[in-house]
Amino acid sequence: MMFMSRHGGGRRLRAFAIASAVVLGFGAVAFAVRAEPAPAVAQASFVSDRLSVEVVGSGPDVVLIPGFASSREVWRVEADRLRATHRVHLVQLAGFAGEPWTHGDGPFVQPMADELARYVREQGLVRPTVVGHSMGGLTAVLLAQQHPGLIGRVMSVDSLPFFSALFGPQVTAEMARPFADQAAAGMLSADEAGFRASQGQGAIGLARDPATRTAMVEWSMASDRRALASAIREVMTTDLRPGLAAMTTPVWAIYAADADGGAPAAMADGLWAREYASLPGVRLIRVDGSRHFIMADQPSRFAELIDQLLAEPF
Repeated sequence: MMFMSRHGGGRRLRAFAIASAVVLGFGAVAFAVRAEPAPAVAQASFVSDRLSVEVVGSGPDVVLIPGFASSREVWRVEADRLRATHRVHLVQLAGFAGEPWTHGDGPFVQPMADELARYVREQGLVRPTVVGHSMGGLTAVLLAQQHPGLIGRVMSVDSLPFFSALFGPQVTAEMARPFADQAAAGMLSADEAGFRASQGQGAIGLARDPATRTAMVEWSMASDRRALASAIREVMTTDLRPGLAAMTTPVWAIYAADADGGAPAAMADGLWAREYASLPGVRLIRVDGSRHFIMADQPSRFAELIDQLLAEPF
C-alpha cells in the first residue's frame, strides 16, 4: 500500500497519529490507469473467493499484483507490452475495484497470499517473477519469505516491508494497532459523498497524471468497504522486517521521489535504505519525477526497469 505522502512525517508518536488519520482519506483510493475495462481475455482455470487471474501472452511467467483497492487495470499498459515475450498473470484481489467480497471483516492478507501460492503451484508456474505495487509489493515479499522455492524474483514497487515505518523508526506493529483500527472504522463509517471527496483529494498526492487520478476514484468507489477495512488494518500492522535477513529470493525495491509535491529524494533514500537494510542483496532504485504510481507517472522508466529485471538470471 505505502501510498501516503512521505512529507517529513513520523518523528514523534503524535505525528504518527496525525498521519494515520490521513489514511482515513487516502486509504480507499484505488489505482487504475483507465476506467474502462479491457477487452475480455483468457481467465486462468483457477477458482478462488480471494482473487481472480487474467492471463495474456506466452513465455516466462510474470505475476502482477495490484495494490490496496486497486484494479488489475493498473498494470494494463505494462501487460500489453510484455505479452509478446512473457505469459502475464494479472491478479485482481477480492473486494477491490468491483471484485466480490464474501468474508465480512475476516482476515485479508494471509489468506490472499495463500491463494496466490496455490495459484502458482496449481497452474504449474516455474519460479515466476512477481511484481507487486504498494500492498501488492508487501504481498510479493511475504510470498518470497513463506515460499522461497516457489518465487523466482520480486519487484516491490513503492512498498515497504512495514507500512507504518512511514511514521518513524520507533513505531512498532503494536503501536500502530489502535491507529489501524481507527483507519478501518473510518472507512466503514464514511458516507458516500464524503468518501468520494476524500478519494479525489487523496489522489493528488498519489499520482502526477490527471487521468490516473480520475480513474483512481472510480475503482475506490467500486470497492467493498469491509474488504478495505480488513486490508488497511492488516497492512498497517504487518511487519515483514524480521524475516528479511533469511530471504534468498532476489528483490528489487523501486521507490518514488518527486521534487514537485512528492517525496523528497533524500527522505525517500533514507527511508528505503533503513527499512530494507537487513535484506541480503536487495537492489534499491529511486525513480524521480514520480509519486506513488510509478508505472503511471514514469511508464518508460518503469518499463526499462522491468526489462532489466527480467533479463537478469536467477
